[in-house]
Amino acid sequence: MSDAEWISRLKKFASTGMWPSNEGNRPAPRQKNWYEIYQRIEKCPMLSRGQTTLLGGVLKCICGFHTLKLTASNVTGPAQKVVEQPHAAETAKKPQPQPTAPVEARVATQFSLTPDPTVPTPVPRATADVSNPAQPCRTVSTAPSGALLQGPSVVQLPRLWSETIPPEDHKWIGKRLFKIGSKGKPALRDDLQLWYYPPQPALIYNQAPAPDRFFCHTLLLWMPYKLWRVKVLCPNPACGQHQLTGGGLHKRARQVLDIDRTYNMVTETLICTKCRASHVSWSQTVLQQLDLGHRSEFQVILTRKYACDMRVIRLLRERGLGNSPTRVIKQLRENHSEQWLHRLARYTTQCVDFLNQPGVMPVNFQEPPEPTVVPSCKWLLTVYSQDILTRLDEIHARITSTYGSVLKMDSTKKITKKLAGTARGTGLWLTSVGNEFGQVLISVLTAQEGAGLDMMVDGLVKRYQQAGVNPPSVLYVDCGCCSEVSESKLKTRFRGWPDLMIRLDIWHFMRRIALGCTTDAHQLYPIFMSRLSACIFEWDAADVSILRKAKRELLMSQGWPALTDEDVNKHLTREELALHCRRRTRGEETTILLLEQLLTELLSSKGNDSLGVPLLDRERMEHIWCVQKKHIKCIQDPLGVALYTETGSLTKGGVLLKTYRCARGSTSLESFHLHLNRFIPGTSANSLNFQIYLLEGLHRWNQDREAASMSSEPSALRSYTGELVHCVNSNYEKLFGRKVVPTFCPPARYTGELIGVQYLFQQTGQALQDMNPDSEETAELIEELNVEERDEDEGFCDVSGDHTIADPEDVLSPPSSTLTLGSSTVVTSSDTAVLGSTSPSLVPDPTPAPSSPGPSGTAVPPFPSETSVSPLSSEPEDAGQDDDDDEETAVDYQNVPGYQHVDKLAEYLVELRGHTALSLTNQEASTIIELWQNLADQDKQRVVYAARHQKRLLSGRFRVPKRPTKTPGVESTIRSVLGASSAPAQWPDCCRLVETIFIRLCNTHPSPKRKGKGTLSRWSLILQDYRRIRQLVLGNSLVMGGTSMQLVEVNQNTLIQWYNNRQKKQELSVLIQGIQLPQPLPEAQEPLQAAKRLRTEPEQSGEQHQYKLPESTAGQAKQRHTSTGRPPLRPKAPTQTTMLVTPSAPGASVQMVPNILIPAAPGFPGVPMLQGVPMFQGMPMAQRLPMVQGMQMVQGMPMVQRMPMVQGMPMVQGIPMVQGMPVVQGMPLLHPTVVQGTSSQPAANPQTMPKRPYKRTVEANTCKKCGHFKTSATGHSQYRGKVYCPQSETVTKEQWLEEMRRTVPK
Repeated sequence: MSDAEWISRLKKFASTGMWPSNEGNRPAPRQKNWYEIYQRIEKCPMLSRGQTTLLGGVLKCICGFHTLKLTASNVTGPAQKVVEQPHAAETAKKPQPQPTAPVEARVATQFSLTPDPTVPTPVPRATADVSNPAQPCRTVSTAPSGALLQGPSVVQLPRLWSETIPPEDHKWIGKRLFKIGSKGKPALRDDLQLWYYPPQPALIYNQAPAPDRFFCHTLLLWMPYKLWRVKVLCPNPACGQHQLTGGGLHKRARQVLDIDRTYNMVTETLICTKCRASHVSWSQTVLQQLDLGHRSEFQVILTRKYACDMRVIRLLRERGLGNSPTRVIKQLRENHSEQWLHRLARYTTQCVDFLNQPGVMPVNFQEPPEPTVVPSCKWLLTVYSQDILTRLDEIHARITSTYGSVLKMDSTKKITKKLAGTARGTGLWLTSVGNEFGQVLISVLTAQEGAGLDMMVDGLVKRYQQAGVNPPSVLYVDCGCCSEVSESKLKTRFRGWPDLMIRLDIWHFMRRIALGCTTDAHQLYPIFMSRLSACIFEWDAADVSILRKAKRELLMSQGWPALTDEDVNKHLTREELALHCRRRTRGEETTILLLEQLLTELLSSKGNDSLGVPLLDRERMEHIWCVQKKHIKCIQDPLGVALYTETGSLTKGGVLLKTYRCARGSTSLESFHLHLNRFIPGTSANSLNFQIYLLEGLHRWNQDREAASMSSEPSALRSYTGELVHCVNSNYEKLFGRKVVPTFCPPARYTGELIGVQYLFQQTGQALQDMNPDSEETAELIEELNVEERDEDEGFCDVSGDHTIADPEDVLSPPSSTLTLGSSTVVTSSDTAVLGSTSPSLVPDPTPAPSSPGPSGTAVPPFPSETSVSPLSSEPEDAGQDDDDDEETAVDYQNVPGYQHVDKLAEYLVELRGHTALSLTNQEASTIIELWQNLADQDKQRVVYAARHQKRLLSGRFRVPKRPTKTPGVESTIRSVLGASSAPAQWPDCCRLVETIFIRLCNTHPSPKRKGKGTLSRWSLILQDYRRIRQLVLGNSLVMGGTSMQLVEVNQNTLIQWYNNRQKKQELSVLIQGIQLPQPLPEAQEPLQAAKRLRTEPEQSGEQHQYKLPESTAGQAKQRHTSTGRPPLRPKAPTQTTMLVTPSAPGASVQMVPNILIPAAPGFPGVPMLQGVPMFQGMPMAQRLPMVQGMQMVQGMPMVQRMPMVQGMPMVQGIPMVQGMPVVQGMPLLHPTVVQGTSSQPAANPQTMPKRPYKRTVEANTCKKCGHFKTSATGHSQYRGKVYCPQSETVTKEQWLEEMRRTVPK
C-alpha cells in the first residue's frame, strides 16, 4: 500500500473519529510508523468535538491532522493560507555544502536518503500557536512521501547492518558515526574513535520514556587504517609488498558476546590496487601486520556468524576444579539475564513513575526488546579452539624448551578413548615424559608403546644436544627397566645418553608385590602395605627429630602432657612426613632381607584374619617374589643424584621446619594424565580438537610448574601469553631500565618435534591436519564437537600424595581392648638391631598394659639392642600390687596417664542412670565435684570440638560444595543435628570422660530389649541412659558451677560410627599381636644427601624463539591528501634556533602575534609560528622578525621576497599582519640567528601549495573491452571521455571521430 493511501485513511479517521469500514484493517503494531501515527490520532484531544480545557481554552492538536475552521473575523493581513507546510519547505531546502574530507565510494553507495519502499514513512508533526487565530493548529504535509522522512541529518544504516545491529542502536549510531557530506551523501565523520558509547537515559522524564536508551549497546569501530594510518601490505607475493588502501566500511556488522552483554562491531575493507583483492580489517591477514600495542585493542575472536570477546575466552582457559564449558555457559546466562533485568527494572520504574503522574489522557509505553540469547556450549568451545590456534607457534616453542635432569616416563590408555573421527581406534597409548619439577617435556599418541617411541626419544636427545644442556642422569619408568640377558630395550632406545640410569617406580613395584594378596579388603592389608614401604625406605633422623619436636610443642600447646617419641609418632601424618622429612632406599641386600622376613611372617598362620582368611596367597606370592626380586636393584636411589629440593620453610609449634619436594618416581605424570583427561571436554573429540586441547593443556601445565620451581616471589601478574609479556618487558626495560616480569624467559626456537596426534599420524601414515586459523577445513573440524550441556559439571582432582608413605596415625595407634585397659605400650627397636639381625624383626605394635597382661603380651621382642619403651611400662610387673599402685600407673590407649580417675567418675555417673528424681542431691553433687577435682589437668580442659566444615573438599570427584553458602560449615553440620532445635552432635571420643561413659553403657546394654510388642534397640537404650545422666548434670547448678564438665550431645549416627571404628581397631590390634613386623618409622643412621635449592631465575637454553612482533607503522600509510585532512600524528621536530635577547631600540614597541600557520611552499614546509613572539614597530623587518624553520635571513633582500605569503592575511607593505594585536611597550628585542646548513635560496612562488608528485605504476591504462593498453599503437583513441576500441567498433577510427565531433556537444 502506498503512503498516499495510508495518509488518506488517517485523514478520514481524524476527521470522523471512526475508522472507515471500507478501508480495510487498521495499522498493525508491526507497521511501526503508521501504528504510532494511528495511536497519536486516537489520543489527540481534538478528536473529541466541542471540548475545552479546564480554563476554557481551546484544545491543542497533538497529531497534526486537525485544522481550525477559519472565519472572516480571524483571517487578517497576510495570514491568508489555510494550510502551512513548514516541514515540507524545510525538507526541500538543500544543506549548505561544507568542506569535508572525501569519503570512500563504498560508503556512499551503502547509504541513501531516499525512503525504503518496504518501510512506512512517518508523518511529521507541525506545531502552531492556537492563541493566534490566523495560524492553523496542526497541518499534515502534502509533500511527496520522500519529503516526509526524517530530517536530512538523519542517516539510515546500511541494509546488512540493520540485520545484525539491534533496532534500538540504529538511531544513535547513525547520528554519532555519519554526517551528510557536501554533495548530500552520507559520509563518515572526521573525529572518529575506537569505542562509541550509547547515550544514557535521562535522569528525569517529562515525556513518556522510550526503551531505546535503556537497552542500547556499545559500538566498536575497528578501522586501524583509518584511525591510526597503519601501513598494511598485500599478502600476495605477486604484488611485491604493495600497500593496501581504504575501501570503505564493510557491508556487515557483528554482535560480540561479552561477559554480561553484547556489543556491536563494524570494520573497514582494505583493497589492493594491483590484484584487486579485498581484505577485512578483522582478518588475520591484517591483524598479524599490526604491532602488539594496536593489535591488543582488538580483543575479539570471530567465527562464521558470531563473535566472542576475549574476556569470555579467559574463563575457559583454566580447565580445572569443575571449570567446564557447561559451567561457563551457565555463568554467562546468569550474567546476561541479571544485566537485562537490571535495565528492565530501571525502564519499568521510569515508566511507572511517569504513569503515576497526573494526566488526562492514557499513556501507552513501548515494550522493551527481547534479551540476547547466549550461544550454545558447542559454539563456546569452537571459539576457544580458535583462540588456541592463534598461539600455536609460541605453544610449540614453549613445550620443546623444557629440560630436566631427572626424567619420568609413563603411559596411559584412558585419554585415547576420547579420540574420535578418522583417527578413532588408531591410538592405543599416550606416552609422556616429565622432569623433576613436574613439567612435561613431550606427550605423544602412539599406535604401539615399544618401537613406536624411537622417534620421540631421538627428538629428545637431539633437543638436549642442540640446546647444549647436560643430559639427564636418571629416568624413572613403570616397566622395561632391566633385562637378565643383555642390555634392556629402554637402555638401547636411549643410547644417545650412555650415562643415563634407568630406575623402576617404587609405587609400581609395591603394586606388583601387592598382587599376591587375596584381597585388599583384608584386615591386615593396610599393615602389610605400610611395612612393605618400611622395608624399602628409611627416614633422615635429623628431619624426623625436628618434626617430632615441632609436633610435641604443638600438642603441648593444646593441653597434652609430655609425650615420648613413640607417642608423638602416632600423631604424625603422612602429609607432614612427606613435606618436612627426607628418606632414601635401604640398599639392595637390606631390602631383600627385610622383604623376605615380612613375607615369611605373613605367609604363616599369623597372616590370617579373624575368619581364618589368609592375607597372602602362597603360590601366587612365591611366584611374584621370584620374578620381582631382580628389580630390587632397579628401585634403589641413584648414587650422587640429589632427589630432594628445598622449597621453603614454615613454622609449626614455634619450630622452623623446612619443606621439600621429591623427584623420585613418576607420580607427577599420573597427575598430569588425570588433568589432561579433564582438560579435554566432552566424551570425544576429533583429531584437530584433541590436538588443540592437548597442546593448551601442556602449555599451561608447564607454565604453572615452572613458576613453582623458582625461589623468587611469584609475580602478581598472571599471563600465559608469552609475546605480550615479552613485548611489555622489552619496552619497559628500554624506558625505565627494568622488567615488569623479571622471571619471564622467552622459550627456545621450536625444534620441529611432533607432539600429540601429529606423532600418531606420522606412524599411521595419515596426512597432518592443517592448523591455519583462517582455513575453511580448520573451521569445519573445530565445529565437530561431541559436547552436551548437562547439569552435572566436570570436575578436576589431582592424584593424592606419595602412596609409598603410610599414615602413622592409622598404623601406629592401637585401640583400647577393655574398659580399664585402654592403652598399649609400643615397643620399638633401633635401626642397628634391624640391620644386624639375621632373623626377622619382631615388632608387635600393641603390647598389653601391665595391669592385664595377655598371653602374647609377655613376649619381649628378641632384639639384641636396647629397646625404647614407655616409662610407665618399663616398671616390672607385680601380680601382688594393690589397687592404689594400679591406679597410679593406669593409662589409656594413647598412653596418657590419669585414666583411673576418669574411670571412677564415669562409673559414678553411669550409676545415676537409674535415678528416678529429676535432680541430684547435694551429697551426690559433692561427690561428683570431688571426683572431678581428682582428674588430671588435661582432662579438666574444655572440649575442642572437631571442625564440622571445610573450606574446600579434600576428597571426592568435584571437591567443591554442592550448594556453596556464605557461612562455612552449614551443609556439613546439618547432617549431625538431631532436629531443627538441637545442637550439633559429636562423637563420643571427643573427650576421655564421655568415651568412658559410653564404653560402660555399651557393656551394660549388650543387646536390644523387648518392650511390649515392640523392641528397643541397643543404641536407643544407651542414648536414653546417657541423656538421663546428661540432664541430671546439666540441671544441677552446684555441679555446673563447681566443675567445667562438658557432656556433649551424641546421636545414634555418631554413636554407631564410633562403636564400629573402635571394634575394627580392637580386632586389628588382636590380629597383629605376636606378628614380627619391621619398624613402622625406620630412621637412617647416616645423614642423607643435602637437598638442592630452587632456581633463582629461569634457564635460557638454545636459540631464542622469535616472537612475531611487527614494528608500529602508525601514521606511515599513504592516504589521499585533503584540504581539511587531519595534520600528521607526529610532525618532524623543528630545527633548534637560538634566540638572542638584545636591548630594544628607543621608542620601539612590541606587538604580540598569535598562532599563525604559514602554508607550505617548495623547499619550505608549513610551520606554525609560536604564540607570543614579539613583532616590533619602527625597526627594520630583518631585525624584528623571528627566525622561522627552514628560512635564512638574507641581507639586502626585501622581506616580501624572503617570507612566504600567508594566504588570506592582510598585507602591510608586503608583510602579513594580524589585526587587533595588542602592542606592548618596552619589550626586549629578540634577534634571531641564522641556522647553519640551511638553504639560502628564496622560496619560489610562495603563494602556491606543494603538489604531490604523481608516480605512474603502469605504462598506460587498460581497455576494459579488449584488455589492451589504450594507446595509439593499439589503435585506440578517445574524444571528450568517449573511448574508441578497434576490437568492438565496426567503423574506422576516422569515421568514429567524425561521428563524435558531430554528435557530442562541445
